[in-house]
Amino acid sequence: MASEEELFANIDALLAEEPQLPPPAERARLREAAGITQARLAQALKSTTQTVKNWENGRSEPKPPRLEAYQRLLNGWAAKYPAHGAPAAPAPVAAPQPEVPEAFTGPAAPDATETETAAPVQVPAVQTAPERPATSSRRPAAKKAAKPAIDPRFPHGPLAVLDGDGSAYGIDGIVLDCPATTVPELVEWTLKESGLGAAKLNRYGKDSDPLIVLTAAAAVKLGLPERLEGHEQRRSLRLPEDHPVVKQVAKAKWQLTQRGFGPWARIYRKAQGRERQCVQLAILSWDALDERSWPGVAEMEPADIARVLGIYAQRVITPRGSTAVSGLELMTALRPPTKAVQDPETGNWVSGHNAGSLGTEPMDPAPPETTPEHPVVVNSGWTGGFLNEEAYQWVRSVDSLSDEECTLPFAVGLDLNTAFLAAAARLVVGLSAPDHFHAPKFNPKIPGSWLVDLSHIELDPRLPSPFTPDGTRPTGPAWYQTHTVAYAQELGHDVHPIEAYLRRETGAYLDPWHDRLKTAYVDTLADMGVTKDLSDVEFLAAMEQHKQKDPALAAVLSAIKATVKGGVGKLRERPQGKHYKEGETWPALQRPTWRPDIRAAVISKARVNMHRKLRNMAAMTGLFPLAVLSDCVVYPSPGESPLDFLPYAASGKPQPGGFRLGPTPGLAKLEGVQSMLWAVDLMEKGLNPARHIKGGDAVLDEGE
Repeated sequence: MASEEELFANIDALLAEEPQLPPPAERARLREAAGITQARLAQALKSTTQTVKNWENGRSEPKPPRLEAYQRLLNGWAAKYPAHGAPAAPAPVAAPQPEVPEAFTGPAAPDATETETAAPVQVPAVQTAPERPATSSRRPAAKKAAKPAIDPRFPHGPLAVLDGDGSAYGIDGIVLDCPATTVPELVEWTLKESGLGAAKLNRYGKDSDPLIVLTAAAAVKLGLPERLEGHEQRRSLRLPEDHPVVKQVAKAKWQLTQRGFGPWARIYRKAQGRERQCVQLAILSWDALDERSWPGVAEMEPADIARVLGIYAQRVITPRGSTAVSGLELMTALRPPTKAVQDPETGNWVSGHNAGSLGTEPMDPAPPETTPEHPVVVNSGWTGGFLNEEAYQWVRSVDSLSDEECTLPFAVGLDLNTAFLAAAARLVVGLSAPDHFHAPKFNPKIPGSWLVDLSHIELDPRLPSPFTPDGTRPTGPAWYQTHTVAYAQELGHDVHPIEAYLRRETGAYLDPWHDRLKTAYVDTLADMGVTKDLSDVEFLAAMEQHKQKDPALAAVLSAIKATVKGGVGKLRERPQGKHYKEGETWPALQRPTWRPDIRAAVISKARVNMHRKLRNMAAMTGLFPLAVLSDCVVYPSPGESPLDFLPYAASGKPQPGGFRLGPTPGLAKLEGVQSMLWAVDLMEKGLNPARHIKGGDAVLDEGE
């Protein structure tokens, strides 16, 4: 039983809490009842209209001294304009609040059903379209993906690949007869007869629109050109507005999105009630499937294309554009911005903010988190520098190589499986607008950007600096994301931030995104024979052959990895097009998912994770890397296998803390083997051996 002193202490703590504001919807009601605009309220409180909007939609909360002023205003309005049948509430006791709290709001406890889809009724697989006989595929898939429970609303799966003879190839060998000869007819058939689509991934989300992929022959049959030609990159080309097909779409009362009729075209009508009317088209001969993300898929037979895209749709999401676009769409599908809430006044269900999401409105970043051309920077004249949280591009100095290292015969490349996906796990990011602080005390639990001098920290020159992408030692104060500064503290150094932009409301926004993509990646590797229960020797043997066993699954695996990197990169999509002028807005800025701070957090954590492994490897084995490129590291080795230098205990088990082999995100796989002399020759020329071993990019793709 609690003592009287403990109970009184708890009551005193409650009384000392900051003023409690009414719910966001009530704040908006009171302001509207008083006839005051958001702009006028912002002017009175010496704030911005966007900030007032955030208070009224629940995305952020005011802080002192505006908190007390806003509370007083709302109390006054509540007395004058009480809710129907509700007396005005007394004002709670206010307490002083420190300028920088030790910790802001932490991630909310996840809803047990938030990222789950209600289990649809299990029914036998349907092999034919309604009232239309199906024919067999000309090239049946060699292997079928594991079947999820069938949604009776979408018996034929999420998509189909339409060929020139009217055959629409779906998942599991289904072939439907599509009689459409024009694009409007195709849209009508897809929505009314095809049985295509996919259930929502979150109970507050929306069902995925059906996808129709057009072969070159199908495109020509529907009146589209076989190829789009022009001076610009093909993915940015569009049909002109006076093209006959565009006119057909408009005449049939259908609409195109702002991106027009390009390789990925969305054709829709405004929703009638809860029923969406939208079809996604992808045109293969217009390079809808990028070879880098979907290797070899565009050249496959229609049935095999349907298999590849179908597995991806079932395990990740129905494609809506490039893998970068799909990665971003998956974030929103798993964390919808709104949910149905009951209006306490009327009892009606209305759209309200979904806690843990990024909301429906875009948010201006802090100046150091954005890019030099951003309006926030140009309009404010910001000259205080920017975050430089990027992936590693580091080559070790040849002068630091020992004679013993130079005599080792091999250079072995290790690549971390989806390192940036692993970094997204349990990553706490900001959900509200940034607040500016001067000389704050560093708190590793608060996501944000910190201006701090880390140039005094001296580390082993045989390792890259964990604080810069090129691995060089910082030369003075610079902006860093929280994880980078926390790592400096982990290394035993005091950090004293000069200023910071921090966020009060936080959450593990990317957790469901991470979980779904991790499961997709691991399951696809398992289908290719690379499972978690393999020994390291068996794992290396399986990885050597896995791409040759099933090219379709290899393409799915490539697309999943591209979805991770592209999705993270697109959080900071830069302006595109030669006509862009600095200081202008660009379309990506209108998205709530334009969040360069979240991108920086993922990359910072991934780079810190890489350095921690490099440091542990040096302590356990005495080995130092030759080069690091993004998530690939090259080590000198006495043999051709990583088994020749990775640390193992006497029991044969891998030592924790260093690099370990395995199919799970964050674990390593063999990426390539070369001669040590070749690696040293590249290093002397200032080139990165990891780039040539891996052949990959060092930066996260910022999308198309």
